[in-house]
Amino acid sequence: MNITRFEDLEIWQMSLENTKVIYDLSAKEKFSKDFGLRDQIRRAVISISSNIVEGFEKRNNNEFCRFLRSARGSIGEVRNQLHIALSVGHISQSEFDGTNNTLELLAKRVGALISYLEEQKRQKLVTRNSSLKN
Repeated sequence: MNITRFEDLEIWQMSLENTKVIYDLSAKEKFSKDFGLRDQIRRAVISISSNIVEGFEKRNNNEFCRFLRSARGSIGEVRNQLHIALSVGHISQSEFDGTNNTLELLAKRVGALISYLEEQKRQKLVTRNSSLKN
């Protein structure tokens, strides 16, 4: 299957779902008044989908991988901020667990796509090098 629109990427769809969850959590009364953490976690979660889209739209696998790595870094940033939100009492343990688990799954899927794209690149290099030898 050849994906031609970023909207068809499962990781983009998952990142959008995570964005809604983070916005809902950070709109809760105590969390919403912690302006620094609220704004930072929202910026970080937006960065996930934005990096996926920007890399995809470059139409270059090397660039796509670079932006996917940035998206994965932003996932880690959001997870860290969830730990902070939990530790200061802004979210419950169950809210943390559910959100953190979906973010971990997203990070794994992003990592799998990076590995796939890098393997495709290696295979093309091997094919090109063998055709040059013949």
